[in-house]
Amino acid sequence: MPLVPDPIPAYIGPGAGFAFLGSFLTLALSILVGIVSLFLWPIRFLRNLLRRRKGSVRRAIFLGFDGLDPRITERLMAEGRLPNFSKLRAAGSYTRLRTTFPALSPVAWSTFATGVNPGRHNIFDFLSRDLRTYVPELSSARVTKKSIELRRRSEPFWKILGREGVTSTILRVPITFPPEEFNGRLLSAMCTPDLRGSQGTFSRFTQPVGTLEGPEGETLPFTIRDGVLHIQNQRIPLPEGVYTDWVHLRFASAPGIARFLLTTKPDFSLYCTPVQIDPDNPAMPISHPRWYAIYLAKLVGAFATLGMAEDTWALNEGAIDQAAFLEQARLIQKEREAMFFSALDHAPRGVTACVFDTTDRVQHMCFHQPEVIEPLYEDMDRILGQTLGYADAGTALFVLSDHGFTAFRRGVNLNTWLLENGYLSLNAGADGSTEYLADIDWSRTRAYTFGLAGIYLNLQGRESQGIVPEAARAALTEELATRLRGLHDAERLAIANAYPAAALYNGPYLGAAPDLIIGYADGYRAGWDAAVGKTSTAVFADNEKHWCGDHCVDPSLVPGVLFSNLPLQATDPGIEDLAPTALRLFGIDPPAWMEGKSLL
Repeated sequence: MPLVPDPIPAYIGPGAGFAFLGSFLTLALSILVGIVSLFLWPIRFLRNLLRRRKGSVRRAIFLGFDGLDPRITERLMAEGRLPNFSKLRAAGSYTRLRTTFPALSPVAWSTFATGVNPGRHNIFDFLSRDLRTYVPELSSARVTKKSIELRRRSEPFWKILGREGVTSTILRVPITFPPEEFNGRLLSAMCTPDLRGSQGTFSRFTQPVGTLEGPEGETLPFTIRDGVLHIQNQRIPLPEGVYTDWVHLRFASAPGIARFLLTTKPDFSLYCTPVQIDPDNPAMPISHPRWYAIYLAKLVGAFATLGMAEDTWALNEGAIDQAAFLEQARLIQKEREAMFFSALDHAPRGVTACVFDTTDRVQHMCFHQPEVIEPLYEDMDRILGQTLGYADAGTALFVLSDHGFTAFRRGVNLNTWLLENGYLSLNAGADGSTEYLADIDWSRTRAYTFGLAGIYLNLQGRESQGIVPEAARAALTEELATRLRGLHDAERLAIANAYPAAALYNGPYLGAAPDLIIGYADGYRAGWDAAVGKTSTAVFADNEKHWCGDHCVDPSLVPGVLFSNLPLQATDPGIEDLAPTALRLFGIDPPAWMEGKSLL
């Protein structure tokens, strides 16, 4: 039997109603685009030459290490174990980098790209909610059978650069699905779905025969005989404990790829990664231009396309062990390295930006193991050392993380706290154990939570069954903030601070924010049940999952890092400052709506 987690309900599979190109047509189109591009090159070159303003660099490199923590980085530099980070600090500059409220990757990388606060780019968490039904949905993109919508607003700096004739290559920067059109190349990252439309639905089989599920409920039968996987007339050797290469799978509605891992001790287990969009024939747009993903597949071979491809949930659920998870992360990182350094080889001008998320995924799962984490940081130092070879006198190099990391020991269910304190009510006979807020009696509920960021009021005129008058909104928000600040779990501080959204954000999307952002204390985070809208039996609970590290705490506890080969002068740099800095490097004035300040 396949064991799979439930997909996020906001996503559905691409299905027959979603158009995609066949392999031959895709190849033909790619060739045609290449020919047209070749003939237009002299015109583009002359246009760019005329439009280019006087800048201070020829090229800018943004090397992102998601979740690289300043405390660990600084300690390992002091011990002499990160020589390339130390070299870059000595030659240029280093500082801790202020992150966003909340300190979540989709929020922070959206601010990196746009230079604005979440109230202006509309990303506040991994999840938002349908105001009519209260059902949580993915915050960054909306996918239907007929359309795909990027829900992150505002313009990324590379789109502005492109209008001024400066091209960019953007690799795996989060919240870039679906890709926007601009003067450059982009491969989408976080929140790119798998072929089933979920954010990562793995399969595990306990018998050597079964069916693998794909989009729209399609299935592919398989058998394993004598250590060989037989699927769709393919014979795939399954050496025990070793991942297969990417296996191409042909469903009726769309092609996909997956890797398999066989173990037989102590019991038979066949793990299959989430079936991912095939980059060589993408069923949904995962790159701009469309042919760029195909080009990368020809360059490096098939590669992971899922937004969060390192399968943390498979490790959480025991479908794979830690060694298999780390090997999977290594294989994915190897693909990203090949893309990144190829881009540096072929793009001597403009911007090259790449985010490596291995640091984030491995710290989530192994934060309590220095024997795993410290070699990981040393490996990032190796990548930086290779990158330094491209940072000549005409190149600006920035190495940054979106946030740091801390331990996750105890979860907090604020729905339970709200229930116990009279702000939330359950339907008659319900115990709160149903996901996605389904057990809540909205006629008697003033506040609720889901996701990782904070608390929402059940507001009249906003939520379909809202009961809190607008006139009472500010007072109720402050009442909750006052009661939650300093909330203790036995003898330990669980919540360091609580911030009304209006005190943090401004802009046209302020109304989409949680009304109260929770700054959890070190060691605490929103509990697993609270994240999916359940109401538990207890406010506090031990975190018993393999996922042991996190950053969903008060942002002051988890700043990121910022290194550069330039002598940066800012005293309190924030991640919002990178976008205007990128524009200034090429002699372009940041637009008035951009809130960050140039670090030059």
